[in-house]
Amino acid sequence: MDQSYADFRARRDATVWQRLNRTLRVLLVLAIWLIIVSLFVPPYKKLTQSRAEIDNLQQQVNEQQNLLAHQTREINLLKTDSTYLETVARDRLDLMKEGETIFRLEPPRAAKPKPGNSTHR
Repeated sequence: MDQSYADFRARRDATVWQRLNRTLRVLLVLAIWLIIVSLFVPPYKKLTQSRAEIDNLQQQVNEQQNLLAHQTREINLLKTDSTYLETVARDRLDLMKEGETIFRLEPPRAAKPKPGNSTHR
């Protein structure tokens, strides 16, 4: 009987050690995985920030190219089209031809509250 109890105890101790070894292996793999992830996360964040900055700068370049194209077109018209030049000059200098009536349409201004109509009482 002592022999069977000793065998049982040896098997039980062996399974405990096997479980501890298995748990240790899992924890070791998990620790290695966390180390690898922690090494790759900061460069990935920097990469995404750089891409966002590139997109922002590309948008600014596009806006500047559109502005340049618009201004180049206007310069070209001012140099070559005398009617356009006359129209722009008269508009900017508020000049008009004799007998001409000018109507200016301006966008509506935001309504300002009247001093007598206070909402705080």
